[in-house]
Amino acid sequence: MKILIKILSSLFAGGLLLSIALAAYVVLVIEPALPSIQDLEDTELRVPLRVYDKNEFLLAEYGEHRRIPVQYENLPKMVEQAFLAAEDDQFWDHPGVDVLALAAAGYELLVTGKKTRGGSTITMQVARNFFLTLEKTYARKLNEILLALKIERDFDKETILELYLNKIYLGKRAYGVVAAAQVYYGKSLDELTLAQAAMIAGLPKAPSRYNPIVNPERALIRRDHILR
Repeated sequence: MKILIKILSSLFAGGLLLSIALAAYVVLVIEPALPSIQDLEDTELRVPLRVYDKNEFLLAEYGEHRRIPVQYENLPKMVEQAFLAAEDDQFWDHPGVDVLALAAAGYELLVTGKKTRGGSTITMQVARNFFLTLEKTYARKLNEILLALKIERDFDKETILELYLNKIYLGKRAYGVVAAAQVYYGKSLDELTLAQAAMIAGLPKAPSRYNPIVNPERALIRRDHILR
């Protein structure tokens, strides 16, 4: 019994020391090397060059990115709810990281050996889209988590959601929700139906796989999942 207690005590002490060492490494080495999130305050999203006539009729549009930024106060509630249902239903409650979702993703990876869920919040996606590469490594994931926590400390939820919905790629050269509404339905955001909003909200996970033009059957399955 004494031997077992000694072993458990040693394991606990070793785990505690390892945790302290990892925390110190994060604070002293990784965090100082992260990009400054203050750059988000001065973000200028890439938009195409648009040519209008004297009556403000659009004659031509040049550029790889189709994007029309929208401010949060002009975002229809239905569109917001569709994206939160699809990507991050705990958005208004978590501090940038959904610990339970990350734990579930990690457990699933350990048990099945497959990564079927990422556990990324909308704030983590903002960190990735603005500051990081798309490489799938544990180091990038850690940076994503740390940046998300910093973003949540310095920006309100409305600003974070606005940045996300204007930045994300939604297929067919459409960047942001306004461009996606025009590309897929020829509508403004406030003209979308609930089903159309859910269809667009299904695109960030895989813009090609769930594209209603390229893969209508898969897109409908994804849309119906979000509606439920």
